[in-house]
Amino acid sequence: MVSACLLGLNTKYDGTNNLNQKVLKFLNDKVFIPFCPEQLGGLPTPRLPAEIISFPDFKVININGEDVTENFLRGAKETLKIARFYEKNISGIILKEKSPSCGVKYIYDGSFQKKLIPGMGVTAYFLFKHGFKLLTEVSLGRE
Repeated sequence: MVSACLLGLNTKYDGTNNLNQKVLKFLNDKVFIPFCPEQLGGLPTPRLPAEIISFPDFKVININGEDVTENFLRGAKETLKIARFYEKNISGIILKEKSPSCGVKYIYDGSFQKKLIPGMGVTAYFLFKHGFKLLTEVSLGRE
């Protein structure tokens, strides 16, 4: 499984993507499932940027201060369902670092000032708690 934005799919909050050549090269000879937890959670693309303001008892708000926690939780649960369905065939899940859904080691601090803090996105946390191996475009090849 891999974050769809890393494959060049326009699923990022601003309607663009995070195409990553290292990820594409790594996946070249593999079968994979692209996913976007924020879309699975019912959020549109494009959408307002969102950040986690409370971890691990997740509270996620968008830049207008609207609570979008339920969308992020729903997306995490739907992603987990997919992962569990294919669990025997998944060797790892590649996620987009710094994302409020997919960040594995770092997320933004909730101030919308691009300040990073140690932490996990909502989906990453759910997947981690259920024993899935998590990679990012940053860690790929180092593990």
